[in-house]
Amino acid sequence: MSAATHQSTRQTPHEVFAGYLAANRLKITPQRRLLLDIFLAEPGHVSSEELYAKVKRREPAIGQATVYRTLKLLAECGLAQAVSFADGLTRYEPQFGVEHHDHLICEACGRTIEIVDPVIERRQEELAQRYGFSLARHKMDLYGLCPDCRQDGRKTSR
Repeated sequence: MSAATHQSTRQTPHEVFAGYLAANRLKITPQRRLLLDIFLAEPGHVSSEELYAKVKRREPAIGQATVYRTLKLLAECGLAQAVSFADGLTRYEPQFGVEHHDHLICEACGRTIEIVDPVIERRQEELAQRYGFSLARHKMDLYGLCPDCRQDGRKTSR
């Protein structure tokens, strides 16, 4: 379910998460609720390790495995999206209440630029229709060199 779908039904992120957990016979624990709150407060992309460090300050008893599992659940229910960056880390970004966007990722320094392009979005829909594909969601990450790294003569990591 996409962020747009959540918004059209006027559910809060907490309701979406609780509904998903209930449908999968899982509990909404205080730890999961805290993780959701801290994750949604993040302004951008966060790794599981970064989120774990932030949550640990508020709830020292929480385990790293709980953070990993909860991020996976958030992605499964459409509240988070995993993005793999040039540094090899997977980071997550909230998908609730944000406009869909794609990424330009510098392979030298890791700089990430979020891009929104209606022409690209339309073209992806057209391609899906051409092949009879029912598009549920997508993500597009474009890798290369940012202007600063190109100017410095850096090379991509590959």
